[in-house]
Amino acid sequence: MTDQQRPQPKPGVMDIAAYVPGKSAAPAGVAKVHKLSSNENPLGASPAAIEAARDVASRLEFYPDGSATRLREAIAEAHGLNPANIVCSNGSDEIIGLLAQSYLQPGDEGVFTEHGFLVYRIYIQAAGAVPVVVKETNETADVDAILAAVTPKTKVVFLANPNNPTGTYIPFEEVRRLHAGLPKHVLLVLDAAYAEYVRRNDYESGIELVSSSQNVVMTRTFSKIHGLGGVRVGWAYAPAHVVDALNRMRGPFNVNAVAIEAGAAAMRDRAHVERTVAHNEKWLGWLSEELPKLGLRVTPSVGNFVLIHFPADEKHSAAAADDYLTARGYILRRVAAYGLPDALRMTVGTEEANRGVVAALAEFLKS
Repeated sequence: MTDQQRPQPKPGVMDIAAYVPGKSAAPAGVAKVHKLSSNENPLGASPAAIEAARDVASRLEFYPDGSATRLREAIAEAHGLNPANIVCSNGSDEIIGLLAQSYLQPGDEGVFTEHGFLVYRIYIQAAGAVPVVVKETNETADVDAILAAVTPKTKVVFLANPNNPTGTYIPFEEVRRLHAGLPKHVLLVLDAAYAEYVRRNDYESGIELVSSSQNVVMTRTFSKIHGLGGVRVGWAYAPAHVVDALNRMRGPFNVNAVAIEAGAAAMRDRAHVERTVAHNEKWLGWLSEELPKLGLRVTPSVGNFVLIHFPADEKHSAAAADDYLTARGYILRRVAAYGLPDALRMTVGTEEANRGVVAALAEFLKS
C-alpha cells in the first residue's frame, strides 16, 4: 500500500522507539511471582490512600476537579510550597512530555545523560527536536560533559537525580554548578522521582533552586515511595510562567478523581512514607553487601533498586540470569535499552523476595 492510500504520521514519529515497561509475568506453573521490575513499593500503598480510593468509587459518574486543588494543597502542605506553583499530572512522565511539547520545537535540542530515563528521548523526538545524549562517568551524570554538550540550539536539559536505572546521584552543589553554567533561556528539568529514598547529606531534590530561579522545574511522582503506580499521579514544582504554560498544554481533566483523593491521603500519611524508607534502607544495604559476595558488581544506589552487572560470557550473562530468575518467579528488569546490556535492575522487594533472588543467583552462578 502506498503512502497516499492511508493517513501517515508526521515525520519523525515512526523513528521513535516505543517505551517497553518492565515485564510482570512468569511462565505458567510458577507458584509465586515476585515482581521486582518496576521499582514499586513492596509495602504497597498507604492504608489511608486505599480508603480514599474506595470512597471515590461511589462517585465515579462525576468529573474530577480539573485543577486537582485538594491534591495540590496536600503537596504544598507537606513540602511548604505555594500550591499555585504546583501542577499535577497523569504520572510525572506526563509532565516531562508537556515540558518537551511546550519548550521544544523542530531544530531545537534536548539534552540528557546516556543512562537516563528512556522517556526523555521519546518526548524530545515527539516534539520534533533532536535528542543529545551525554556520556556519564562511572554511571553517574557528569556536569562538565553536560555543559560541554550545550549549544545555541539547546532548549531543555533533563537530569534525573537520582538516576534510574543506575541509582546514582550528584550532590546538589553539582546541580547548582550545572544550573549556573546554563544560559538563562535553557530549561533545567530536575526529575526527582526517587528523592524520598535518598539518605545523603549533600542531596537536595531541587525545591530551593526552583524557588530562586526562572528556568528550573522539579518533577516528582507518587508511583514509588507512595505506592500509587496503578492510579498514575505525579506533580511538578515550577515558576509561575512555566505553570501557566503547562496548564495551557495539559488535558482539562488529566488527573483522575481516584488519583486526586488517594494522592492527597498518601501525601499526608507520613508514617507510611517513614516505614517505606526504613524498609528500603535496611534491604538496599543488605542487597548491596550480599550481591558482591557472589562476585557480581553492583552500582552504588541511593534509590529503591540496585543495578546488578553480570559477566559478558553467555553462560552467566544478564540474559541467562534473567531467564533463570524468571523461571523461579523473580521478575527483574532488563536494561539493554538503557545501554546496559550486561546488567539487570532489581527493585528492593520484600524480605522474602530479596533473600530469594540472592539465593537463586548463588545457584545460577554455580551452574
